[in-house]
Formats: sequence, C-alpha cells, structure tokens
Amino acid sequence: MAEDEAPETLERDPNTSDMFGEPAAPPAAPAEESAAYTVIARKYRPRTFDDLYGQEAMVRTLRNAFASGRIAHAFMLTGVRGVGKTTTARLLARALNYDTDTVHEPSLDLSQEGRHCRAIIEGRHMDVLELDAASRTGVNDMRELLDGVRYAPVEARYKVYIIDEVHMLSTGAFNALLKTLEEPPPHAKFIFATTEIRKVPVTILSRCQRFDLRRVEPDVIVKNLDMIAGKEGARVEAEGMLLIARAAEGSMRDAQSMLDQAIVQAQAGETVTAASIRDMLGLADRAQTISLFEQVMRGQAGPAVETFRTLYNFGAEPGQVMLDLMDHTHGASVAKAIGVQALTLPKEQAARLAAIGASVSAGSLSRIWQLLLKAHEEVRRAPDAAAACDMALIRLAYAADLPGPEEALRRLQSGEPIPGVPGPSGGGGGGGGAVASMGGGVSAQARPMAVAQPQGEAAPTLQSFADVMNLIKAKRDIVLQLDVERYVRPISFRQGAIEYEPAPGAPNNLAQRLVGRLKEWTGQPWLVAARGGGGAESAWERQKREALEVRAEVEADPFVTAIMQAFPGTEILSIRNIPLPETSPAAEPPEDEEDDE
Repeated sequence: MAEDEAPETLERDPNTSDMFGEPAAPPAAPAEESAAYTVIARKYRPRTFDDLYGQEAMVRTLRNAFASGRIAHAFMLTGVRGVGKTTTARLLARALNYDTDTVHEPSLDLSQEGRHCRAIIEGRHMDVLELDAASRTGVNDMRELLDGVRYAPVEARYKVYIIDEVHMLSTGAFNALLKTLEEPPPHAKFIFATTEIRKVPVTILSRCQRFDLRRVEPDVIVKNLDMIAGKEGARVEAEGMLLIARAAEGSMRDAQSMLDQAIVQAQAGETVTAASIRDMLGLADRAQTISLFEQVMRGQAGPAVETFRTLYNFGAEPGQVMLDLMDHTHGASVAKAIGVQALTLPKEQAARLAAIGASVSAGSLSRIWQLLLKAHEEVRRAPDAAAACDMALIRLAYAADLPGPEEALRRLQSGEPIPGVPGPSGGGGGGGGAVASMGGGVSAQARPMAVAQPQGEAAPTLQSFADVMNLIKAKRDIVLQLDVERYVRPISFRQGAIEYEPAPGAPNNLAQRLVGRLKEWTGQPWLVAARGGGGAESAWERQKREALEVRAEVEADPFVTAIMQAFPGTEILSIRNIPLPETSPAAEPPEDEEDDE
C-alpha cells in the first residue's frame, strides 16, 4: 500500500503545469524595475540654484542678499504651476542651513553637499518643516505649528517653515500667523509658495520678501528637454520638442512630464516624431492650420471648411483649431510689425505667416483677431462645436477680404467696386433687370449717389505748405493738425510733393497719414518724404519763438519794468492782445461842423 502511495506524492511536483498551462514565474525583476522608476520631473529636479532655468533675476537678488548678510526672515514665492516654487523653497532651506567643513554660514553655492542637505532633500530633517496649507487651513493647525517656533532648532542653524499653497489658509490662520511674522524669533525663517498671490492678505505680503518666478521661455525649455533626452538615451525630433515647449505654457515641470510621455511613443532606439507628439497632445497639424489660415485670409470659404473637416476627422478639437488660428493671426501681426525673426516657429512656417502679414493690412489682421475671439467663445458654448466652427470659418472668409472703413469710403468716392458687395446688373434697363438688381445692388448704387454730391465741388489746389495747413484745419482733422504743426519742419513744397524734416518725437506714420489725407481731399497722388535736416521751423516752434519774442519785448518796456521794480516778486503770467475800439468814420463830420460854427 505504501508502494502505491509513493507515485501519488511524486505527482505533486511544483514544476508541473497548473490548470492554466505553464507555471507563471513571479515577475519580480520587472516589478522592482517599475517600482524603482522615477519620473523625469522628479529625477531632474534642480539640486542647485544654477540649475534653476529662467529665474536668473531671483537668483541674482538672493546671491547678493546672502553675500551681504541681508537675509529676510520671510520669503513669498509666486508664479504659475511648474516654474519651480517648491524646488526654490527647498533650495532656500538648504542654503540657510548650509554647513560644511569649510563653510559655516548661509550660502547659495550648493555644489558641494553639506551636512544637512541630504536630510532636507529627502524631507526628513527635523528643523525644516514642509506643510501643505490646502490640508491644514484652520487656525488651530496654525497655532499648533507656531507653538514650536519659539524653541531653538535642534541641529541646524535655522528652523525653516515651508508652507505651500499659502493662499488656502483661512482668515483666522492668517491672523494667527501675522504676529509671528511681525516679530519673528531670530532662529526662524518662513518660506511661502502660492499660485494665487491676490488671495494672500496684504498684511502678510508686506512682511515678506516677494519673488515672482517668471514663465520659462520656449527656447530655454527646449534646451532643458534636449539635455534630458540625451541623458535618457531618447531621440526626439526638434519640431516635437518645440511642440512640447509651446504646450507647456512656461511650466518646466509640465514640459518634463510631457517629455516623459513622449519618450514612450516610440520603441527603444527609434526617433519620436513630431506627428506622434502632436497626436499625443491632441494638437492639430500646425502646417495644416496655417494652410487653413491662408484659405481664410484669401476668402476661400469652401476650401477652408473642407480643410477643417479633414482636421476634425483626424481628431482635432474645434476649440483648439480656433486657438491655432488666433496664434497664427498673432504671429502674422508680429512678423509684420517686428520681423520674421520674432517668431519661435520653424523657418518654413514662420515664412508663411510673415508672407500673410506682408500681404494683409494691419487693420484686417486686427479685425480677424476680434472675430476669432468671438468665434472661440461661440465654439466653446455651442451645442455642436464643429458646426459653430464651420460658421465661424465662413464668416471669417467673407470678412477677410472686405476693405476697412477708410478704404471703403475712398472706393465709394472714386466709384470703384467694393469686394463682397455686388454691383448693379450688367443687363439692360428692363423691369425684370431692375427688380433683380434691387436684391443685392441697391446699397452699392445708393451709396455712390449719396457721396457723389460733394464730388461736384472743385478739388482744392494747394500752392504752398500754408495751404496744406489751412486745408487740414478746414477738414477738422485735429490729430493730424496737431502732429503737423508740432513735428513738420518744411523743407520744400511743390505741387504733389512735400519734403520735411521731422522734429524729435515725430510719429513714424506721420508721412503715411499725410499722404492718405491729401490724396483723399485733393483726388491726386502725393509724395511726402522725411529728410534728415535742413527744415524750417515747425508751426509750433514758430509760435513758441514769437511768444518768447513778444514776452521779451513786453519785459523790456519801461512802464512794465517800473511796475515790476515797484512791486518785487511780480511775474508776467500771460500776454494778451486786446484790440482798441476804433472811432466810426460817420461820427467825424458832425464834429467838424460844430468846430466850424
């Protein structure tokens, strides 16, 4: 019987298959590897002040304060999420308690790890307390915290209290903190961090040294991401890096988190493409949205709607498309005003936006911007965002090639057709044709007739620069009149051409405005050129000189001199010419007759 039981015990071999097949080996190594993985945002957190990107102004101020011994007792760090507020607070705690074999004073040079640095970095130092105000908002929590302020630190130089999101404290907690901030013990330092600086009471702010951490520029973010990708052995396209930097909106932590997500978009050893990053971020293809912007600015409503629907089918959000169009409008305007070098875009895309800006007036770009602001709000609130985006694109396309008010008035006065406004039918004067033209051409016919009456008057003829000034006064263009009187020093004048020397502070567009007005008022082209020098006095300078001459003449008058000497301290405040009354010629003959008698 024992011999029969022996084979049964041997059948329970631990290496045999279970009911699901092969025995599953415990994945101990992958589990340990996964548990030990540290995300990029934590792995590459700055360990020294030199590693803080984009905060050079704050580091310079702190370095000078520490070098001179003028260290504040409380610091307020504010800025958007991810710019390094908490990291800066921990670095400050290390700097305040920095101590090595050779350095025994606060220092911002943290290249060599001090005695307390490791414990502060790991959050286990008993003299550095880091608290979250979002979870401890009450006055009792604050009183419990402040009870230990009066006691000296155990082993470090200062007791450092780091309070994150300090704006979440209640009014009572702020009041409890106020007295301690006003008269802090010499061994205590407070470091506050917040994203909502306006919610912090002014009484607290006035007792802190405030540092506004700036948003990190996209080019600085790209440099940091390139460094991290190189250390991680990942390859990412430059355009993809730029997409991440722009999507981070100045937050270094957000950019590093997105890079962490982007690295796994490709297999090990492969290059992460910009297209995969764009899909990861949910962005529309920027090249396609620029093409959409070009179609809108050309007034092509149909192709614009088709392009948007293609983007929509690929997953682009209508609201994001509107934001991209706003971004392109801003880019075209900046390129028009400053130059293509001001755009942080790939060269091809920047050149396309610069070409749009060069071909469209600044007024048209401004109108498109206003329409896009309204369209974005409509798309956000509409029950069908795609339909709202279609309607917005159609409206933008029809409004893009419409002239501005000044251009429309000029075309109406000259009888030129206005784009987008249908003119009268080209057929005969039959009744049916007249009725058909009334549908869309009545406004185009009525406006030229209304403006045609002043055209019967003869255009003014300008023979001198004084005639130009009189014409500006007659047309009541006050702004142009003041600018011409103040900044135009005439050099030469001939029919259709004016040369002048601009006075200091003259507007850059003064010549352009003067050309437009003269052409509008006289009906002929004008050339107005600004030269470097040689101009006469401007009207304002002449008036000022004549006023000084009259004043000097009055002050030299013997009668005025005698009055000023008789009354010391007398001043001439103003000089006015009062005309004397004239005797009428009709009254003189009767006086002669009486004399004769």
